[in-house]
Amino acid sequence: MTNIETNHDRQYSLVKILTIWAAAAIPMPIMAFWIAPTIASRSTVNPLVAIWLFMIAGMIWQFILSVWLLYRELDAFTWSAICNRIWLKKPRDPKTGKTRFKYFWWLLPAFAFYVVIEQTPVVDIIGRLILIPLPILESLPELDLADLSTEQFVGAWWLMAVAMVNCVFNYFLGEELLFRGILLPKMHGVFGKWDWIANSALFALYHLHRPLQMLGFIIGGLSWSLPSRHFRSIWFAIILHGIEGIPLLVGVFTIVSGLAFQ
Repeated sequence: MTNIETNHDRQYSLVKILTIWAAAAIPMPIMAFWIAPTIASRSTVNPLVAIWLFMIAGMIWQFILSVWLLYRELDAFTWSAICNRIWLKKPRDPKTGKTRFKYFWWLLPAFAFYVVIEQTPVVDIIGRLILIPLPILESLPELDLADLSTEQFVGAWWLMAVAMVNCVFNYFLGEELLFRGILLPKMHGVFGKWDWIANSALFALYHLHRPLQMLGFIIGGLSWSLPSRHFRSIWFAIILHGIEGIPLLVGVFTIVSGLAFQ
């Protein structure tokens, strides 16, 4: 069995890792802080909806980039080869290499760690530390979908479709496919045993469109990257990240159905 830890000749170089990161990260703030507001100011599109749509477009671009990279890398562009490359499989025992469903119980402590960091004020406290060297960032607008909670969107059921597309590309085909599927398995050659930390940092710093949360995401993201790396299964990241989509879908439903205003 070929072990990715020893197969360094097929690992990414630092330049390639950073190039892929830049291809995913740089378009996001450009669209969030310039293109979307410009289009909204010249049309009747709600500014927040415009930003949201462009963020989804950025995640769809990540999917396209991921597929292109897989097509170039794989000798056989088959479903089996893709699953093996991006670790889309059951958790694997790091010692024996055998796959076991039982390792999914690690989702529980990983989720608890995620909740403590990202679902409490901790993520904001850590995130706002960036204002010490860069106080100008506080003037940038923040994407907060809670601001959509207005009666003008009652009956706008197309927003549910937008939310579902957002979930698919945010938690699976976009961010997770690129960062945990494409990058994480190829970072060991540069970062060694700390590749999971480097991956979490890259994912956090990709959020240039949410600068006041980036530093907090570095810590919170460890709950996804560590088990994904240890058990060589992207399902840990997909499941843990995907849990975020539940309150999003519920929140949008309550708005468009009018339940939020009863």
